[in-house]
Amino acid sequence: MNQTRCSWANMANPRYIAYHDHEWGVPCHDETTLFEMLNLEGAQAGLSWETILNKRDSYRAAFDGWDAQKIARYDEAKVAELLANPGIVRNRLKVAAAITNARAYLAMREQGLTLDAYLWGWVDGKPIVSSWPDGERPAKTELSDRISKDLSKRGFKFVGSTIVYAYLQGIGMVNDHDRACFRHVGR
Repeated sequence: MNQTRCSWANMANPRYIAYHDHEWGVPCHDETTLFEMLNLEGAQAGLSWETILNKRDSYRAAFDGWDAQKIARYDEAKVAELLANPGIVRNRLKVAAAITNARAYLAMREQGLTLDAYLWGWVDGKPIVSSWPDGERPAKTELSDRISKDLSKRGFKFVGSTIVYAYLQGIGMVNDHDRACFRHVGR
């Protein structure tokens, strides 16, 4: 079936199409996926999302299935192993951020707060359905500004407002599908 998709979806890459069709803009409440996506969005900084999608399976393997308990205990030997892994983005700051983020996430959990409850609390549990003109999504919003500042205060890294807005789109807190897209809510 030939469906109209968002203008950004690379039709030549099956991973990209699957991501667009089944994940992007779909509300996510799975803790591991929420943690994974936060780190992958940070890893994407300065790169294309397609690059990260193509490395996603390697990231899952390299970062122990995004098990925050394990990641929080990574030592210099593990960091060296990660920095030698061609399957991920080998950037020392981004690798360190994933470890720092695991520790910040576990600190939240110790306070009785899940990522799911924390994130979805910002929007009263309901996704924001945007109606930007097709292809004219903002890079950040007032909401992403506030969440970015709060995550930073909690010790998270690579959580600038632009990264957070992409994260909110990716986990479905914001549905920014083009109005012409078959995934746009309200079509």
